[in-house]
Amino acid sequence: MKYLILAYGSQRDYDAMAGRPTEGGPTWTPSDFEAMGAYMTKLNNDLAESGELVETRGLTAPVHARRLQLRDGAPVVTDGPYAETQEVLAGYWVVECDSYDRATEIAARLLQVPGPADITNAVIDIRPVAESRHEMDL
Repeated sequence: MKYLILAYGSQRDYDAMAGRPTEGGPTWTPSDFEAMGAYMTKLNNDLAESGELVETRGLTAPVHARRLQLRDGAPVVTDGPYAETQEVLAGYWVVECDSYDRATEIAARLLQVPGPADITNAVIDIRPVAESRHEMDL
């Protein structure tokens, strides 16, 4: 079964990782960011070696995002960033593994990523991937 593992963040998180001071959050040092990159590389290599990694990508900061919504039947485009309290998708992994429990073990490794000591707001979702409309649980 394939699972989609989703990691979330905010514009404030991206600013902190870039070393810009943020209100109420840690500022990452270049060595913090380097440690995170090394950790993610190892995680991705481990998953590739085990044959469980299908695809993974990190996404650019919300400031580079656009959102489309219908208002009165017409599409309206809003450029990012969005409100800092609103989490946005920061990256994803598609893994193929034997069970939901294994996908959860993989996702739990993302909560161990190194960084400033006071990071406590990580959010990860895991969702099974439907291979066809017949697998959609509506």
